Amino acid sequence: MNPDTLKIGIIGAGVFGNYHAAKCAAHPRLDFVGVFDPDKSRRDGVAQTNATKAYDNCNQLLGDVDAIIVACIAQHHGPVACAALRAGKHVLVEKPIAADLEHAQTMVRIADEQELVLQVGHQERFVARAIGLDMAPHKPTGFQAIRFGPVSRRGTDVSVTLDLMTHDLDMVMWLMGERPVSVTGEAVRVYSEKPDAARADLTFRSGARARLEASRCEDGPKRIMQIDYPDGYVRIDFVNKTFEDTTGYGFNPDFADHPIARDSLGAGTNSFVA
Repeated sequence: MNPDTLKIGIIGAGVFGNYHAAKCAAHPRLDFVGVFDPDKSRRDGVAQTNATKAYDNCNQLLGDVDAIIVACIAQHHGPVACAALRAGKHVLVEKPIAADLEHAQTMVRIADEQELVLQVGHQERFVARAIGLDMAPHKPTGFQAIRFGPVSRRGTDVSVTLDLMTHDLDMVMWLMGERPVSVTGEAVRVYSEKPDAARADLTFRSGARARLEASRCEDGPKRIMQIDYPDGYVRIDFVNKTFEDTTGYGFNPDFADHPIARDSLGAGTNSFVA
C-alpha cells in the first residue's frame, strides 16, 4: 500500500466494528475517516467514542476512503466487500470472507484484477506465528480441534461452520499448504435457523487427517487444537493461551507474551496497512 497515511472507514458498528474502530483510531498510519451502520445509535456511538464521523450512507463513506474494514453481519460481507473492491478500495473483511462461495470467489477475482489488498480477519494465524507453527520443519500428520462457544444470537445469520469452525479450517489448510482431497461432515440446528453444531473430517493427499468440531451451544468458550507431527504433537489452548509440546521443534512456550499473540486484532491491522 501507499506508505503515507491511509484513509480508512468501517462498515458495521457492532462488537467487532467497535474493536476495529479502536485499532484504527490509535494507528499512526491510519486516518480514521468514519463509520457506517444502518443503526444510527450504534454508528453515532462508535463515531463519538473514536472521534470520527458517523455516515448514514455507505456509498458516501466508500467515496471518502482508500480502504475499508467490513465488520457488518456475515450475510452482508460478500456484497459489501465486492462493492468496496469494485470502487477500488483495499478491503479487510472479518471472517467469514463471505456467506457463499460465489461472493468469495468474486472478491478474490476483483482484488487480483485491480491489484488491491484483500485480507480476511483470521486472527489465530498470528497466534500460530507467535508459537512458530509456520516454521515447523515438517508438515503436520493430523489435527484434532474443538471450538465451542455459548449460546448467542450474534453470528447466527450463518452456520457454525462459517461462524466458528472457519478459524480451524483456515489454520489446517494454511499449515498443510494444500486443499483436502475429501471432506465429510454433519451438522445440526439447535436454536437458530442455521446449523449450530458441526463436525468435519478432512483428508489430504499425504494421508494427513483433520477432525474438527464446532458448537455455539455450550456453557462457555473452549478452543483447543492438537497438531500431530512425525516427531510428536503440540496441543494449543487458544482461550488460555497455553500449550503442550512433545515435538522438540523449538516452538515458543512463551507465545502468550508475544505482541502478535497478545493483540492479534492489532497485528491484523498492522498486516493490512503494511
